[in-house]
Amino acid sequence: MSTPTHESHTPLILGVLGGIASGKSRVARILAGAEGAVIDADELAHAVLASPEVTELVTEAFGEGALGEDGRPDRAALAALVFDDPEARARLEGWIHPRVRAKIQAALDEAKAQNVGPVVLDVPLLLENDREHGLVAQCDHLIFVESDLEAREERAASSRSWTPGEVARREQSQLALTEKRERADHTIVNRGTLEALDQAARLLRDQLHNS
Repeated sequence: MSTPTHESHTPLILGVLGGIASGKSRVARILAGAEGAVIDADELAHAVLASPEVTELVTEAFGEGALGEDGRPDRAALAALVFDDPEARARLEGWIHPRVRAKIQAALDEAKAQNVGPVVLDVPLLLENDREHGLVAQCDHLIFVESDLEAREERAASSRSWTPGEVARREQSQLALTEKRERADHTIVNRGTLEALDQAARLLRDQLHNS
């Protein structure tokens, strides 16, 4: 179990781990429940990328071809431009990641101040980038969502229009799922229906609430 740094009267803070398209966001919403809050790093990254400041930086660096019809950075176009170019990728991440980290911490501090909980961190690279954001030490529990690669590839193809093999390719640059599972305090298995996943998440939420 991770060691929390916040005071005992502050809300329960949970970090969700797992592979791409494993069901982390759905689990995060259920764990938070009606009274809690989800801090969604992808949602915050969307907002940062669309900000005037970052839009200007993207346009200057990559040209208008990196913009969508709305004049804001197009994530798919940018991903194609930078994924295999470490220098370009590092430049883009250098604009986005610090701003997203600041927004995550601000949202977490606000939730603590208002005693809104549980607070669930839906942060895709929670472990990988912990040296920069220090969020793991603020979590009371880490929850791993386990799902087979084939199912995750199918979900990514359906929801993100990714080509076969894209999930595996992107995960090559991330921490191994075996290590994420070992670091977790609890595991939720997503190998059945959505109803079964929801039930497992609710059971864990009740268990953590009563512990």
